[in-house]
Amino acid sequence: MKKKNLFIGFILLCIAGVLNTSCVSQKKLVYFQGAEKVYADAQKITQQYEMRLKPADQITVKITTTDNPELLELFARDITMGTTSASQNYSQSGTLSNAYGFTVTNDGYVILPAVGRVYVDNMTCEDAARCIENQIKDLKLIKDPRVTVRLQNARVTVVGAVKTPKSVSLTSERNTVIDVLAQCGDLDVTSLRRNVKLFREVNGQRQMFVLDLTDVDVFNNPAFYVEQNDMIYVEPNRSLGVKSSAFYTFLSAGASILGLASSIVALVLSIKDSK
Repeated sequence: MKKKNLFIGFILLCIAGVLNTSCVSQKKLVYFQGAEKVYADAQKITQQYEMRLKPADQITVKITTTDNPELLELFARDITMGTTSASQNYSQSGTLSNAYGFTVTNDGYVILPAVGRVYVDNMTCEDAARCIENQIKDLKLIKDPRVTVRLQNARVTVVGAVKTPKSVSLTSERNTVIDVLAQCGDLDVTSLRRNVKLFREVNGQRQMFVLDLTDVDVFNNPAFYVEQNDMIYVEPNRSLGVKSSAFYTFLSAGASILGLASSIVALVLSIKDSK
């Protein structure tokens, strides 16, 4: 009888180990742990989140004016200098706008017809627009130019343990790593949320940042806000592979049933022993 009780105790210990492992893996899936304490009061956002122009970026430069619309024809000259597309339209107020696509050169310039080279490297789109406006005014081409600059080809590539690995187009100038991963269907259950790697080109060098998505301090990580051409790699946790499968679901359910049955058997045996 003692041997039977010992055997049952061993089974119960194994079941407890399986269930405990399940609890640990569940904890590893939770994002931003500790947020309740840290964000009990509002916290100031300190890191930069506006994307800045880099060499090889494709941008749209839109110029609007209320001057003589013929002046905008200046910007239609020498279209082969980087222009990928062009459009022209009138508004009801009588203004005319031209929009052209250009590529930032390796040394950080955008070359505009009639305006020439304008340095835009590491500028936000808004700063680049003001710089182009000032150069147009200095050349006295248009009195009141209003310039808008937009980034055309901004995207981030995501590979690894996500539900849908792909290149994600950035639709605004403020995008977080969470925004990007959400567009990939979120992380797979087997992913290492504590070891998400982001690769970024900075001043001609490639840097790697590691993000722990389970830690609320990830909001202060310099790579939390993504930039164009970033690459995100989500490493899979091999030890959790079985836990995401149908087999593990069956195993968990079976362990629960077995645990209940073992408890009943142990209770019955203990009653018999007491008689």
